[in-house]
Amino acid sequence: MPFDGWPEEALEFYDGLAADNSKAYWTAQKAVYEDAVLRPMTELLEELAAEFGEARIFRPYRDVRFSADKSPYKTHIGAMIGTGYVQLSAEGLAAGDGMYGMSPSQLDRYRRAVAHDRAGPGLEQVVAGIGQQGIGVSGRDVLKTAPRGYPADHPRIGLLRYKGVVAWHEWPVEPWLETAAARDRVAGFLRTTRPLSRWLEEHVGAPAEHETR
Repeated sequence: MPFDGWPEEALEFYDGLAADNSKAYWTAQKAVYEDAVLRPMTELLEELAAEFGEARIFRPYRDVRFSADKSPYKTHIGAMIGTGYVQLSAEGLAAGDGMYGMSPSQLDRYRRAVAHDRAGPGLEQVVAGIGQQGIGVSGRDVLKTAPRGYPADHPRIGLLRYKGVVAWHEWPVEPWLETAAARDRVAGFLRTTRPLSRWLEEHVGAPAEHETR
């Protein structure tokens, strides 16, 4: 079936889950999750895959092994589409792209590229261009000082301090969320942020083989 947005029941489901994050609630509302939350996400990804790449939906269960919060279920549904990410929660729709975290080899390549006389200014232009479209690009686990081997007065010290770089945008709940316009918002975001994912693909690439084992 064609994607036609998320019904109001999807948001109500997550409102209820936030109030009662229990197996009893999940079991009682599982059919709502599958029809109002999971099905639209599946349809959305099927329509976007041809343009943006392979997609996968994350499991709804939290990994609580090392967390003080033992609530068993995520209060959102998230999915990867190519290099991008899509998320729905009671607060609305969100999308991201970039590299949330980098392995040691990726981080080394990233910093070398940022410091490079041509690649570094290229990333600055990419970030500025995305920002002009109202989408923020920020760093993850930003160092307080310059990384080892790089001067503190480097002209791109802000980017050098990043240990991950992500474009992110959130849309609050609006009537269009219940229509196919939600697909257009996500697709527009992914098109706008594509220069960032391409820069990262060219200059950073995948983790080293030993880092993925």
